[in-house]
Amino acid sequence: MPVRPCVALGGLAVVFSILFFPSLANSQATTRSQNDPRPVAQAVLRQGEITIDGRLDESAWALAKPITELTQSTPDEGKPPSQKTEIRILYDASALYIGARMYDSLGAKGVRSVLARRDQVMNGDNNLTSDRIAFVFDTFRDKNSRTWFELNPDGVKGDHQNGDASYDPVWEGATKIDSLGWTAEFRIPFSQLRFSRASDQVWGMQIWREVNRRAEQDMWAFWRNNEYGGPAYFGTLEGIKIASQPRQMELVPYATTRSKLERAQPGDPYHSTNEIIYRAGGDLKLNLTSNLTLDATVNPDFGQVEVDPAVVNLSVFETTFSEKRPFFVSNSQYFSTGGFSCYFCSNVSSLSLVYTRRIGRSPQLAGLIAGQSDFMDAADATTILGAGKVTGRTANGITVGLMDAVTNRESARFRPTGTILDETQEVEPLTNYFVGRLRKDFNGGNTRIGTITTMVNRSLTNPDEVARLRSNAEVGGLDLDHHWANREYSFNVQTALTHIGGDTAAIRRAQFSSARYYQRPGRTVTTDGLFSTELDPTRRNLYGYGFYARLAKETGNWLWETTQNWRSPGFEANDLGVLGRADYKWMLFNVFRQWTTPGPWYRNLFTIWGAQQQVNFDGDRNDVDYHAWGQVTFKNYMNMSAFVLLHPSYYDERLTRGGPTVIHYGYHMLSTNFGTDSRKQIVGNFQVQVIRPVDNNEGGRVFYAPSATIKPSGRVLVSLSPSLDIDNTAQQYVTAVTDVTVAPQFAGTRYVFGRLQQKTLSMDTRLNMTFTPNLSLEMFAQPFLSSGKYSSFKEFAEVKSRRMNFFGRDNGSTVIRNVDPQTGAVSYTVDPDGAGGPAPAFNFDNPDFNFRSLRGTGVVRWEYRPGSTLYFVWTQERNGFDQFGDFNFSRDRSALFRDRPTNVFQIKGTYWIGR
Repeated sequence: MPVRPCVALGGLAVVFSILFFPSLANSQATTRSQNDPRPVAQAVLRQGEITIDGRLDESAWALAKPITELTQSTPDEGKPPSQKTEIRILYDASALYIGARMYDSLGAKGVRSVLARRDQVMNGDNNLTSDRIAFVFDTFRDKNSRTWFELNPDGVKGDHQNGDASYDPVWEGATKIDSLGWTAEFRIPFSQLRFSRASDQVWGMQIWREVNRRAEQDMWAFWRNNEYGGPAYFGTLEGIKIASQPRQMELVPYATTRSKLERAQPGDPYHSTNEIIYRAGGDLKLNLTSNLTLDATVNPDFGQVEVDPAVVNLSVFETTFSEKRPFFVSNSQYFSTGGFSCYFCSNVSSLSLVYTRRIGRSPQLAGLIAGQSDFMDAADATTILGAGKVTGRTANGITVGLMDAVTNRESARFRPTGTILDETQEVEPLTNYFVGRLRKDFNGGNTRIGTITTMVNRSLTNPDEVARLRSNAEVGGLDLDHHWANREYSFNVQTALTHIGGDTAAIRRAQFSSARYYQRPGRTVTTDGLFSTELDPTRRNLYGYGFYARLAKETGNWLWETTQNWRSPGFEANDLGVLGRADYKWMLFNVFRQWTTPGPWYRNLFTIWGAQQQVNFDGDRNDVDYHAWGQVTFKNYMNMSAFVLLHPSYYDERLTRGGPTVIHYGYHMLSTNFGTDSRKQIVGNFQVQVIRPVDNNEGGRVFYAPSATIKPSGRVLVSLSPSLDIDNTAQQYVTAVTDVTVAPQFAGTRYVFGRLQQKTLSMDTRLNMTFTPNLSLEMFAQPFLSSGKYSSFKEFAEVKSRRMNFFGRDNGSTVIRNVDPQTGAVSYTVDPDGAGGPAPAFNFDNPDFNFRSLRGTGVVRWEYRPGSTLYFVWTQERNGFDQFGDFNFSRDRSALFRDRPTNVFQIKGTYWIGR
């Protein structure tokens, strides 16, 4: 297999775009001119009382000039709206007032609405659709920020800040449905917003109206669907004069009682059937200025957060889940360096320097203690003693994000195997986490330069911690985001340097980590100063670097992008970020064609063609694919998408888990998805993915994922999302055994592989019932069954080869399946060259598995007064493990309901105190 130069794909991309698509640079005849005027609205000082009841019957509204000039975005782009809208904006010393009249030619009969919890209508992923009116403000007029407020006809609120839906300011909203259509009133306190200190305020503003029955979206500051859009295209809101800056202080104390019901194991000295825990703490929000806010939390509780789904992970890479805890989700955009962007790509990740689920993680050494004891008592999560953050924007235009958190020292009580003596050992040290992020806007918001620093410091006190955990970890990064030609083109680059320090044993573990495998035989070693890749058992520090760069055209009918993404072998960000693997140079090129104007049979149509490849720092190409993707929305609002991926065989230095590089079989993939109109009472979606192997006939995968969302009324939503995954893997790692007789390239180790036939069945089930906009019930359950059967045990015959020797078939080898007559436990004995050969026989345990799980959560939320909420939470988890290997739905389902459940009941109350 020839090795491709790292720059080949990027260079070909540029040549390809110039030679074959010369119109890409100037293909958009409808690109908006820099001089195209944006609409301007005037806010008027309120004179007279206004009651927020949705009626718009106060005379004060008549003083404001109505905003009436909206334009359709869909379905008839650029045309006048089908329904008339009138909007008036007032203000006083403390708040902004908005009154909106949404006329409907069918009167009340034409209004479409649903009742849901806050933000649920705004989130399009759940298939809840409704008429809506939304106002989006760029309060700093930096052409990058969004603060969103919306109401639907049933008074359901929605709000987010730069995509952060956990942003839940305290504001008033009310609506009414009448013979003319519907009306909405907003009162948004200035204390809930961030803006400059100027007395005369000038904000960017956008207005959206959705007419659900027509699938119509109308906008005030118009841009075309093939344009970049966003805050840079907003209109202007003028006229607001703020004589004195608002000061905000909010205190939200909480109290909770938690009851855990779990059948204790016989003889367990630490756990009873019923454990009751009482906790108290609180959150503080303080406006330091009108544009900087301090958020702090003491002893936070996240018991109302939905459980994570079950997975079976047979890889060497960590499974990560999204952050759901409100304190860490809130204002998280202030700590982001921009993430990773691509029109279409796979098997790649962003720098991921901040992953806040590291804060309050499960104690890292609890697993070590559990493997040495009969009984153990350890916390499920590390206690967060306190956390605080300062976020906002300074007067000179610098965006600030500062966060610090301290987690407690955690100890576990345990009874070592075979003894009756109790011991205590620390399983998580006292740890401090810090993130600092600064970003400055230039060139009217078209250029942004930022920096980020993260630090983790641990107070290590026992030998196990010293040998396994890093004492300190630091990351420093710079980023640039630049747009030009009215945001038609963009260039983004992010860079980071990482350092970890600690005892030689801890740094040796980092060198042996699956992220880099410095112990790999045949690996190319460089000794370039700080970034040396030499395996050094005396090392106390490890340094690395990474960067991501993207150049793209983002406006027009023809789009394109070219991207580079590198991680040096020593790059390590896992102490506060996420790193699956280091040691790669990844590159991508895509061409994107979009049809955003409806055609004879479609409403919109998109297609992408491209390729990507990756090489490691040895020069081995360890990923390559050629892909095509398409998506269409039909005239009836049904939609379909599909992609094809051709993935030739490639070098894989991770497959042997620290052994030499081998060749991984290639594959071809076809994935299709079909969905129905999300406005219907029953919404269906069906996904099928088929993978066929290249160069072998043992592998392949078929994945089915039908789903249905049922809306029997405007208050109830039921979602059923089953999936069936049938995955046959020809090269699944099993174990490694020492053997000095193997070929020298394998460095004294045999790497045993097998064919894995895995079947996984799961179903995510949701039931949402909303009684009022402030009272709701949400339930989630996920039954999960997975089986894995291993066969065809084998080993690689050569390094950098796909050829394998099968045990029991090649070289006179034998495989014996052993069954323990007492326990029924299965093991295997393999003699690699048969009786009389020099290679010793070896044994390994049965790798077959059957894993089952049921996880569920029920949450009643009652916002009994603005900003104050009462939660009633029930969580159940049950799981079990066997080693039958085959998939038997009836047997495994029955066993699941015989497994011992863990039930947790919790009542939590918060009370908002604000001024």
